[in-house]
Amino acid sequence: MGIVYRIALVLAIIGAINWGLIGLFQFDLVAALFGGQDSILSRTVYSLVGLSGLLCIPLLFKAFEEDDVEVANNQFSNAFTNTNYQTEFGEEEEFSEVQKERATELYDNDDKKK
Repeated sequence: MGIVYRIALVLAIIGAINWGLIGLFQFDLVAALFGGQDSILSRTVYSLVGLSGLLCIPLLFKAFEEDDVEVANNQFSNAFTNTNYQTEFGEEEEFSEVQKERATELYDNDDKKK
């Protein structure tokens, strides 16, 4: 994600917080900080938040690629996001003749005990 989109996302979040304060407490933080709703600074902030909201619209439809997500390379990094839980599947090596004979002996001994 580019720096412009990150700035736009931060401004959209600031706007969302401001609207939340207006809806819950009837308190306009931007107007309180910059001298009322009609001041040039407040109008500038409102305009930037509105433009950043428009700029964030493509983020809704962007297909995120694996390159966008940074994952640390350790055993705990993706314990909650990796669906295979660090399980590796691969081909097993062939058993040698000695291993086959030993497995057969163990299996036969188990059958005799029963």
